[in-house]
Amino acid sequence: MKRETQGMLLGLIGVMIFSLTLPMTRIVVAEFSPLLNGLGRALAASVPAAILLAIRRERRPTWPQIKSLAVVSLGVIIAFPVFSAWAMKSVPASHGAVVNGLQPLCVAIYAAWLSHERPSRAFWASAVAGSAIVVAFALQAGGGAFQAGDLLMLVAVGIGALGYAEGARLARQIGGWQVICWALVVSAPFLLVPVAWLGWEQHAAHPGPVALKTWLAFGYVTLFSQFIGFFAWYAGLAMGGIARVGQVQLLQIFFTMAFSALFFGENVTPVTWVFAAAVIATVMLGRKATVHTAVRPVRAA
Repeated sequence: MKRETQGMLLGLIGVMIFSLTLPMTRIVVAEFSPLLNGLGRALAASVPAAILLAIRRERRPTWPQIKSLAVVSLGVIIAFPVFSAWAMKSVPASHGAVVNGLQPLCVAIYAAWLSHERPSRAFWASAVAGSAIVVAFALQAGGGAFQAGDLLMLVAVGIGALGYAEGARLARQIGGWQVICWALVVSAPFLLVPVAWLGWEQHAAHPGPVALKTWLAFGYVTLFSQFIGFFAWYAGLAMGGIARVGQVQLLQIFFTMAFSALFFGENVTPVTWVFAAAVIATVMLGRKATVHTAVRPVRAA
């Protein structure tokens, strides 16, 4: 199997895992604050990450790699979890999923900047077209204007994509799962005090027991969205090319809307499916476009 195909398949696995992130986050923020959800899930995920690194006796990252890990942490441990959680307080998960469709374009831009990938004009045309459809959907759903949740999702997407691209670049050096594990471990000391304070504040405001479904949803965004999903995602980006494999994330729109309707009873309107289908069409066109990149070997995830 070609490395690009392997990368696409690994990316698809990661996308399927991530597709439940927004619906699960909506459940969590019904009882937890967005900050507690966003930072707390990273702190909780740092425990299995540290255990895995210790068991495997992984070599500690160098100082330049720690700098890269700081960028990864900013994007996928702080910005995306926190701002997307805030967005889920005001917009449905299916709506946020379509706005999240801008992320592949952002990832491609960062890939061109950080990893010197050179997508063809056909690729950029497809990526821009897909992003334009996403913006049109957000405006249509908001009655001609962006909603507050849209703007929060845009911040989450813009900074989160930087964490994706930088993490994929680093994965070519230390491996896919090692990137997210080290990012979680490096960021944990800085999260401990804020999460403890947020947890105490949460308990003071709502002293009663937390619902079981909230804990289950929090467990999902901790173990899968913040941890296991990145094993496949970073390895896939590193293997198949950041810009190209990043476009697979547009399929997350379909998965999230389907899961939101099937498991959480959200009303997904026909026009939402039309916009999503149009975005997927741009992905298929971009998949055939040329992306010039020199992919170096990557350790197995």
